Amino acid sequence: MSSFVIEGGRTLSGDIVPAGAKNEALQVISATLLTSQPVEISNIPEIRDVKNLIELLRQMGVKVTRHERGRYTFQADDVDPSYILSDDFITRASHLRGSVLVVGPLLGRFGSVYFPKPGGDKIGRRKVDTHIQGFINLGAEYTYEPKKHAYLLTVPDGRRLRGTYMLLDEASVTGTANILMAASYAEGETTIYNAACEPYVQQLCKLMTAMGCEISGIGSNLLKVKGFACEPGGATHGILPDMIEVGSFIGMAAITRSSLTIKNVSYDNLGIIPESFRRLGILLEQRGDDIFVPAQESYVIDTALDGSIMNIADAPWPGLTPDLLSVMLVVATQCRGSVLIHQKMFESRLYFTDGLIEMGAQIILCDPHRAVVIGHDHKFTLRGNHMSSPDIRAGIAMLLAAMSAKGTSVIGNIEQIDRGYERIDERLNRLGASIARVD
Repeated sequence: MSSFVIEGGRTLSGDIVPAGAKNEALQVISATLLTSQPVEISNIPEIRDVKNLIELLRQMGVKVTRHERGRYTFQADDVDPSYILSDDFITRASHLRGSVLVVGPLLGRFGSVYFPKPGGDKIGRRKVDTHIQGFINLGAEYTYEPKKHAYLLTVPDGRRLRGTYMLLDEASVTGTANILMAASYAEGETTIYNAACEPYVQQLCKLMTAMGCEISGIGSNLLKVKGFACEPGGATHGILPDMIEVGSFIGMAAITRSSLTIKNVSYDNLGIIPESFRRLGILLEQRGDDIFVPAQESYVIDTALDGSIMNIADAPWPGLTPDLLSVMLVVATQCRGSVLIHQKMFESRLYFTDGLIEMGAQIILCDPHRAVVIGHDHKFTLRGNHMSSPDIRAGIAMLLAAMSAKGTSVIGNIEQIDRGYERIDERLNRLGASIARVD
């Protein structure tokens, strides 16, 4: 197990480019299973979760060609249907949260697949009910096999999935993507209401459209998809920059009181993220498709219109993504004022605050979903600490806290950070950070 050793208190400067979006990459790479034709995808982040998904596709029989860093071609013309029903498939998939996204295209195209209980971050329960209910709506049947810890999904012999109307019980991003991909092989038209509509789902829809699928309502919560009229074709696709990295870098500039330029951010796809950081008192300047964050001595947290403590909460797109709340919480520890951070979607993501409290942060953890942060206004510097990363987003938040702290910090279990941030230590060291990777 590796660790980061961080010498804190350094001011950063320069430019940084966000990597491709992990959450989009997992969706569009899975979508290459829909067709036997080549699909070229560029700006793929070469991080652990993505590499593991690519390896899972290789094990299925998908031909994978790496042209250069971040640019791959996938051709699923020789997938082994027996492998997706094997114990090895179940084992590999169960250790990768993103593996849930291969179920939809495999079910639609081949008619049967195992759906293992997914692994990934330890941030509370992450149910797959929305996915499975969507497949049932399309005509699939399922049984749960306790010994395998997996669901077996099948399309009855002699039938195809059939288009239908469905109202999702939650606007699940992966659920929407999975159902969309399965529905592309269904007879007739499928209507998905309360669908997730974030940019990465829109990107998946655009890739599927390029393959020959007919999808309307892209960008809204009401999607209509017609099954492929003929054999789906190949396509070329470019992945958007990762909005979570963009937000992480904004927070990093603020907590270290540094001046940074974040390049090529696809500003129009950031939604409410820039404004959410402005509510913490952080100045942001849009320069074309870049964001410039100037150095500030003090960051003053807004209050509500009636003067009460501001509440920052996550919500389905176009609301604030839950993946940035950990970063915003850490940044708030050094702002002036108080803020309530409300993590609605996952019940275990705020437990990492214990490590921040040991560093000197003033945080009151109200319950598994809410924390009140009382900012130090940089009048009290956090002190170095030994911590362990429980998940990707808490890990990057701990890293930001350590970079602003006085003294040396050690963060263990950084494999979690590597799952979501490509070569983060190398990239931040080029800006002036002091982060050493120790095996």
